[in-house]
Amino acid sequence: MKLPVTAYGESGSPVVVMHGLFGSGRNWMTAARRLASGHRVYAFDLRNHGSSPHTGTMSYPEMAQDVFETITGLGVGPVGLVGHSMGGKTAMLTALRHPEVVERLVVVDAAPVTYPPAFVEYARAMRNADLSNVQRRADVDAQLVDAVDSPGTRAFLLQNLILDDQGARWKPNLPVIETALPAISGWPEDEEGSYDGPTLFVYGGKSDYVQQDHRDVIKRYFPQVQYAEIAEAGHWVHAERLDDFLAAVTPFLA
Repeated sequence: MKLPVTAYGESGSPVVVMHGLFGSGRNWMTAARRLASGHRVYAFDLRNHGSSPHTGTMSYPEMAQDVFETITGLGVGPVGLVGHSMGGKTAMLTALRHPEVVERLVVVDAAPVTYPPAFVEYARAMRNADLSNVQRRADVDAQLVDAVDSPGTRAFLLQNLILDDQGARWKPNLPVIETALPAISGWPEDEEGSYDGPTLFVYGGKSDYVQQDHRDVIKRYFPQVQYAEIAEAGHWVHAERLDDFLAAVTPFLA
């Protein structure tokens, strides 16, 4: 399946950026515009997110195939492939299965491991919100408070809410995402082989998604790995500390 693409920049080597769970290509807009000073940047909406088609299933092998087909359809590969969280796992599997379209790989705050299931309560709260008489985002924000106590996280989730003359509705395919969350938290454990291209793992110093004991499995899959810690960032590295993130990533993508 070919994914919706937003392009930035006029010239330079191609870079593809991919969002995490409940995100969209728009989450990368500011970073993509900065990177576009030296690259042609393509922001993808992964399946069941953003403007992508709603599909009945959602797994990393499927998402990696989507990315491969989209890059091939653009005719721009091989690319610098950058992915955050769920997008990072998708990027890793794309590089492992389709190395011919990945010139170099940047994984942002994710590792090729299974994490404890997370975000189920977020998906359920969004899906169960009563949108029938919603006039403002604040009306939905109030309904999410019990499940999502962080105002910043609620604001992030509410970017997925469409409010127009047809009423209120969610962009993501929430029922399928909720069902797929165990797979999204996981990793295809039977995945073999390795990607021998240049690889950079960027992680937040205040996040626990990339840990020291993950490094052996990372090295097995990505023998040319380098690491960059953004000390003051949490999980949303490129949103929380954009300048520090770009300082780490820009020379690697050059």
